[in-house]
Amino acid sequence: MIRRSNISAYASRIVISLLLLMAPMAVQAQHFLKIERDSVPFFRGFAVSVDLVGAAMMHLGDYGQYEGALRVNLHDQYFPILEVGYGKADYKEDVITGIAYSASAPYFRIGADLNILKKKHTGNRLFVGLRYAFTSYKVDVSSGKIKEDPYWKWDATFDVKDEPCSQHWAEVVFGLDAKIAGPLHLGWSARYRARISHNDGQIGTTWYVPGYGIQDSSVLGTTFNVIIDI
Repeated sequence: MIRRSNISAYASRIVISLLLLMAPMAVQAQHFLKIERDSVPFFRGFAVSVDLVGAAMMHLGDYGQYEGALRVNLHDQYFPILEVGYGKADYKEDVITGIAYSASAPYFRIGADLNILKKKHTGNRLFVGLRYAFTSYKVDVSSGKIKEDPYWKWDATFDVKDEPCSQHWAEVVFGLDAKIAGPLHLGWSARYRARISHNDGQIGTTWYVPGYGIQDSSVLGTTFNVIIDI
């Protein structure tokens, strides 16, 4: 019995010594390997926004769009987004040809933005993103002043009504938004557009595509958004 008691006491001393030796090592390991827990929840709410650039173009020029967006905030870093708008063009060349062109239709884009700021919970965001976009629209085109082919002298008048067209395209987005006060943010983005596929009906290349812009000059675009966090 005495021998067993000595063995138990000896074993207990060894265990206690090992625990005392491992304690500072555990503290050091915790110091170097500790992952700081982020107390900010993963789901941070929604935001709604409207674009002012497209609306200004609609009122000041021959084409433009009204556009709004719904964005989900995931941990202030990932932002799935749906953009929906209505684009319209009403153009007439009055000086030489008198050709008239009109088109109007809704369009949508779906994609996501990534906040690349290191301090992502400040309310300010610098982001890159991708979009897939689609529209289905109808076009009206008339020949205007062109009545006769200048060389062959045959009838050159034409009048196209409700020609069905469609287009798929992708956008690469770079932008920022800044917190102004409370839930109010102001944001700006630059976009590079690339057509994926298109159907211009029977009239050749359409002049304007809702949500995309002028076919030959709308590879680059911008938005300026008023954003409300919900």
